[in-house]
Amino acid sequence: MIDQNSDKIEVPVKVVLGSQLPLCVDPVHDENPDYNPFEHRRLEHPTTNAETLAHLLKGSLGSGILAMPLAFAHAGLWFGLGAMIFVGFICTYCVHILIKCEHIMCRRTQTPSFGYAELATSVFANGPGILHRWSRFAGLVINTFIVMTLFGCCCVYNVFVATNVKQVVEHYTDFDYNLRWYILLMLPFLILLNLIRDLKSMAVFSVVANIFVSLCLVVTAYYIFRDDLPVVTDRIAMANCTKMPIFFGTAVFALEAIGVVMTLENNMKTPQNFIGCPSVLNTGMLVVVILYTTVGFFGYWKYGDDTAGSITLNLPTEEILAQSVKLMIAIAIFLTYCLQFYVPMNITWINIRDKFSENNKQLAEYATRFLLITSTVVLAIAIPTIGPFMSLIGAVCVSTLGRPGFGTLKWILVKDVLLILFGVAGFVIGTYVSVLEIDESLTRL
Repeated sequence: MIDQNSDKIEVPVKVVLGSQLPLCVDPVHDENPDYNPFEHRRLEHPTTNAETLAHLLKGSLGSGILAMPLAFAHAGLWFGLGAMIFVGFICTYCVHILIKCEHIMCRRTQTPSFGYAELATSVFANGPGILHRWSRFAGLVINTFIVMTLFGCCCVYNVFVATNVKQVVEHYTDFDYNLRWYILLMLPFLILLNLIRDLKSMAVFSVVANIFVSLCLVVTAYYIFRDDLPVVTDRIAMANCTKMPIFFGTAVFALEAIGVVMTLENNMKTPQNFIGCPSVLNTGMLVVVILYTTVGFFGYWKYGDDTAGSITLNLPTEEILAQSVKLMIAIAIFLTYCLQFYVPMNITWINIRDKFSENNKQLAEYATRFLLITSTVVLAIAIPTIGPFMSLIGAVCVSTLGRPGFGTLKWILVKDVLLILFGVAGFVIGTYVSVLEIDESLTRL
């Protein structure tokens, strides 16, 4: 640990394995400039760097990666390539800002850690006076969108798993049941899976799911490159502007881990390793963006306008290897459900647990889990379509989740305003187009 000076006068900074953490910018009389929030965190089941990386990869490498070819179909081959890299950079950069902001507020307020909504509340409460009265509202808004985001992810996962299982079952049997029955049959298994209540115990599921996803990507690549790719000029280089919001929504949904990053960082044994260079975040997001871009680019190049909501649905139904991919990815996404469900369940429970007596709290918690899980199944049954559903969740929720001093020529202010405008534009346009797509999909069912 090395003491340095920051670009602010008399602001000490400690560099801990690459993470620069300003101790204080506007000191107050009762502030301890040597306060290290990491030393004050008390965790029952802290996760290692490797376990956190596994969770981050699994949180990002969900059903979204298999929908990237369809996203590229809405953007165009070459425009999608550049746009995916750009969106990945923006999302990673915003997570860096988020975590650095948490570290600054931890030291300012001498608080060991913050949740996403708690951080928003603290920032507003400690910011300009005009924002103080909006602090609790800011926290409520953040909590609402986090719950909506990850709740929506769970719904998409239900549809995704059921769709892949249905295709395999129908190939080997004479069953011809509606997709909604497959979603409903998942309910008891989801309830059992979500009896696990801590990230440490979930780590093994993340590792297994990551192995399955890796195997699926290898086999999918085999099918993509087994035969010659079509002439690249047969693919649209840049799609019509009216389709691009679907690409934006799907791409942002694919990078959905922004909703769980603070939970992951707060549960680390060595949280100073989460950001910086190298770091858990940079390593994980680099892998994620490369994989998403590669799958999207070559998947669309291979299948063109025939690209399905999940590229696994484009694989030949008559080959056992292709069927194994669909089952493995279904299992992997199923195992990921508990990670995505962890945060909305915690947020919901924290806000209602005081309404129950100590004797009834455990029963009430399990009842809450049952009701929330059932709700994700019911919503998935109501909208059993993958692509537009993903885009809607990404456009409405993830785009909305989206430091002292403004820098030379106020470049920090300009940058933040541009990021806000980017998120708002994605929210409005993406939501409108996604709702139209969902309506059209439901009409065809």
